[in-house]
Amino acid sequence: MENPLTGDLLDRADAERRAGRGPAAARLYDRAVDLCRSDGDLAGWTRAVLGAASVYVFGTQPGRLPAQLYDVLMRTTEVDDRARVAAALARCWVYAGHAARAVPFADDAVRWAGQCSAPDLLVDCLDAALAARWGPDDLDARVRLAAELDDAAAHVLDPLVRLQAHLWGLQTACESLDVPAIHRHMRALELLGEESPRARFFAASRRLMLDLLRGRTDTSASLISMASAACDEAGLADGWMVVEAMKGYTAVQTGDPSTCATIAAECETFGVAEGVAVVCAEAAFLWLHAGRPDRARTLLHAFSEGVLEELPRDVNWLLILQCVLEVALEVGDRAIVATASTLIAPYRGRAVFNAGAVMFHGLTDDTLARATALLGDPETAVAYRAAALSSYERIGAAWWRDRLAAWTPPATGTPSRTEPRTRMHPTADGLWLVGPEDHAVPVRALRGFSYLRELLRRPGQDVSALDLVTSGQGTVVQSSLDATVDRQALDAYRRRLADIDHELDEAGEWSDLGRLGTLEADRIALIEEITAATGLAGRTRPVGSSHERARVAATKAIHSAVDRITVVEAPLARYLQLTVRTGLFCSYTPPSDDPRQWILD
Repeated sequence: MENPLTGDLLDRADAERRAGRGPAAARLYDRAVDLCRSDGDLAGWTRAVLGAASVYVFGTQPGRLPAQLYDVLMRTTEVDDRARVAAALARCWVYAGHAARAVPFADDAVRWAGQCSAPDLLVDCLDAALAARWGPDDLDARVRLAAELDDAAAHVLDPLVRLQAHLWGLQTACESLDVPAIHRHMRALELLGEESPRARFFAASRRLMLDLLRGRTDTSASLISMASAACDEAGLADGWMVVEAMKGYTAVQTGDPSTCATIAAECETFGVAEGVAVVCAEAAFLWLHAGRPDRARTLLHAFSEGVLEELPRDVNWLLILQCVLEVALEVGDRAIVATASTLIAPYRGRAVFNAGAVMFHGLTDDTLARATALLGDPETAVAYRAAALSSYERIGAAWWRDRLAAWTPPATGTPSRTEPRTRMHPTADGLWLVGPEDHAVPVRALRGFSYLRELLRRPGQDVSALDLVTSGQGTVVQSSLDATVDRQALDAYRRRLADIDHELDEAGEWSDLGRLGTLEADRIALIEEITAATGLAGRTRPVGSSHERARVAATKAIHSAVDRITVVEAPLARYLQLTVRTGLFCSYTPPSDDPRQWILD
């Protein structure tokens, strides 16, 4: 029998939730959980944990909630209750920033919901499965699941069920830059807004996102007012965050530094207190538009020292990198620009949105264009800029198009800046300084740095790999054993190399950056294979000799060193890849008009 006190607690908690007082509701649900647990009231216990999950705020610490949900999941035998609790647990882990933990629970929820004749339950579980696969590498899975969700919700009368389907449809359409689908789902949200305040909140906030994407700000005040009122009426626990984002990003496009500063301060306080990286990144971006690059730079420091490389690849990963890269470009932090752009580069051509299509944050090609220009690669910058402008034009992103069009990369073949002297030398504490003289980066010592430095001391000269690895001290030279590959294999390698060169020319004509990257990688790997197998004049290389072992050791060490430099100073790494040759004899051969000067001691 239900404890009257439990029923009263749950009714009061539900009332607080409907009134939008999430923290108060959470406390009441928590008390009900403890009471139901001690009474063995599984039905009340289930209701309490699901209620607590419904007011959990995205990005905050979940506390005991995951354990409470799991406790119920392990005890309930009803398939529909198991599906609901598993879906809530999956969302809980997603909101807490642990999407990998969410996946198995979300998949179980979908499987159990499929055993029930309840389309609304299946929709809820598919929603959880989508939330668990919200990382940058999961777009294809999201598109597939969103289509399943759309089918499941097509014949459901409940507007909130259909709301979930259209929100995911809008999200995946935005990520795919499918303009007709964007407008179709946007119109569906607005029609649903006539039926419920919750749907009206999402309709108003996403309409503002779309208006700002197109550079339209005259609707902002009315849409913000509508969203705020609907948020209060629907009792949305974290709706205030969306409303603040609406105000902040409207201020960015209208040039209102005062409002930007107010919202940035609120975001910074929340982001730092809760340890939410994405909110800190957005706060830095807003401080920039508030005219406070000093505050933006302070927040940017939180993303140095390997933090970006360790970020979980979840719903916020691409957004964090995009915001951080925007700020780093403006304040001139070349180390963070190099790191962030290297991480984003595999996702060129992608549209960046805040979770749930709350706000558009531009295209990765946009930031990559400015990053590659800053890092000394104007040719690539031109290609990225052209691709971004084309996409902005196609989707009608006027503000973003105009901003990028006003920026012009350096002319092809012209250095983007005066090349300073470049450091490549050890320090007293065992590290090496690598990069431009005024902001070289300390990195852990690698053997390949010493080999590179020796080559840089002797530009245009061939240096024996054996001399490099023995520091010129000499060694007992052993004879060779056999040949590494036969002539027929080498001929096949060279034919494939000629084919790749032809395909590279074709990809270059079409500005196909993705294909160019793949072909370049194939070409480098093939050249390394041929180089490893041949000596001077294309003769097959003997293996087993001291010279051969030195060649392998020097080549691996130098390549490892250049790979390390790529992380901290990508333009320098590209320069070394072009000018340093490895083999039985290694060399550094700079262009005849190269003004670069080295600091090697």
